[in-house]
Amino acid sequence: MTSYRASLTPQMLSYAEKFDDRGDIRWLPYLMYFHPAGHTSEVVSTDEVGFRVSEGQGRRASAGGEVPDGPVRLVAGSSTVFGIGASTDAHTLSSRLWDKHAPSTPWLNFGGRSFNSAQELLLFTLYRHLVPQIDEIVLFTGFNNLGLARLPRHLQGDQGAFFNGHEYADQVREARLAKFRENGMSRRAAHKAVAEPETVHVPPTLDEQIARATELTVRHLDNWRLLAAGLGAKLTFVLQPLAPWVRERPSTEEGHLFAELDAIADFGRAYGDICTVDAGRRYARSLAEGCAGIGVPFLDMNPLLAEAADPGQWLFVDRIHFTDGGHDLVAGLLAEHLGLS
Repeated sequence: MTSYRASLTPQMLSYAEKFDDRGDIRWLPYLMYFHPAGHTSEVVSTDEVGFRVSEGQGRRASAGGEVPDGPVRLVAGSSTVFGIGASTDAHTLSSRLWDKHAPSTPWLNFGGRSFNSAQELLLFTLYRHLVPQIDEIVLFTGFNNLGLARLPRHLQGDQGAFFNGHEYADQVREARLAKFRENGMSRRAAHKAVAEPETVHVPPTLDEQIARATELTVRHLDNWRLLAAGLGAKLTFVLQPLAPWVRERPSTEEGHLFAELDAIADFGRAYGDICTVDAGRRYARSLAEGCAGIGVPFLDMNPLLAEAADPGQWLFVDRIHFTDGGHDLVAGLLAEHLGLS
């Protein structure tokens, strides 16, 4: 049987080896997890902290490695910013902006794979000191908060659910169970003390998911606003593209890849009713209203990408991560619509 993932996107094997849940997750305090540090391959390189290296104008730079003198610009967000799908470091959003579309100032990659808005904010808060002079921050994100809004309430907490949350809860439960048993509690009593509430989870409606995701995103974005203002940096929130938010019919290559991926883990079943163009537009309207309320510029990349792409153009390696051509096209749209140079 033909594997379209292996033939069309061989670089994804490198990401799977080190940069997904089967790879080398680095468990960290506060952030929960981050990328392997000091990794080098033909596809992806990280610095001694775990930030991906950007390439532009014949130079290489990263927040935890070589930081250029003078002001820099940041692209922050989750795995799409990190650049899952790019065949090399040179094809991520930060690299395409630095090397081609907005080369006047170096761009650094502040993406964290599988991060929600709280983790994105925390990553910047904990590591901002590595980058002394910041002129501009493009926060390119939005999907993860909405995708995680479907999870049960006991996993949401005050700052939203996060990926690997089930595993985290299970490990905490096991540690508590062991502690109770060490202290002489009977097995039955210990299990009763750490048991989850027995409830049947009914996924929230689409309106409820959008409201939850928007509230969290805007709440955390308001802290970004305050930090950016203190640094004298321009901040823009960009709603990232999702393949079914951009267009209803995928390209030929996307169709093959999506079908193969759905046989492994059904994206539509996992994310339900958020995977339509209409859902993406409704979410964008909600976010635009929230951003206006706190005075942060907002850009929805989905309709812009739909209009700019040629019919049948291959943009995505999966429903959320770009091909090299997709990265370059989106970087160009960012430069055009944000007035970058």
